[in-house]
Amino acid sequence: MDTKTIVILVIVVAVIVVALVMLASARRRRQAEQREELRTRFGPEFDRAVEEQGSERKAQSKLAGVAKTRDKLEIRQLDAAERDRYETDWMSVQAAFVDAPDAAVRDADRLVGAVMRDRGYPVDDFDTKADMVAADHPTIAQNYRAAHAIRRRTDEGTGHNTDDLRQAFVHYRALFAELLADDTAGRHGGMTATDEEVDLSQRDRTTPEPPQR
Repeated sequence: MDTKTIVILVIVVAVIVVALVMLASARRRRQAEQREELRTRFGPEFDRAVEEQGSERKAQSKLAGVAKTRDKLEIRQLDAAERDRYETDWMSVQAAFVDAPDAAVRDADRLVGAVMRDRGYPVDDFDTKADMVAADHPTIAQNYRAAHAIRRRTDEGTGHNTDDLRQAFVHYRALFAELLADDTAGRHGGMTATDEEVDLSQRDRTTPEPPQR
């Protein structure tokens, strides 16, 4: 092999090595960017996914899939009449909590699912609903799961008390308010996610007072 051929081979190998290094660097950069995007979007859900999946790489893969699924959905805003109807339904459920907390928690769960369905979220199973909540409302997704766990124990007749049910109801209420809100929520006269916690303990109340804004 002559000198010229050797030089050409060395140059080719060097170019390949540089290209591989650049590709690896670009891949790491994309992964880092994706990690930051997922952390920003999912907030506390990112750490929860890492703990659940056992590694950051697996958590990224799962949450990237969740985000992709959510972003393909056509989520619509509720119109004013729909929001008013749902708020009326919620206040009826809230009023029933005092005398029948178990049933009220189940109805609260049902209302959350109904709003999600009307807005275009998939509601075939709880895990899918929780993932979609995590994609759009990550700060209350964990509370939604906690509320669902209490409701499930209620259905099974084990491991719950009135305080648990009250907390579950408050969790459902926070998510319900988020789902009802739209881009003009600040001007809408209904519930908001930042309302003070409603008092569910007064038995002399015939109709519930609206949340204080």
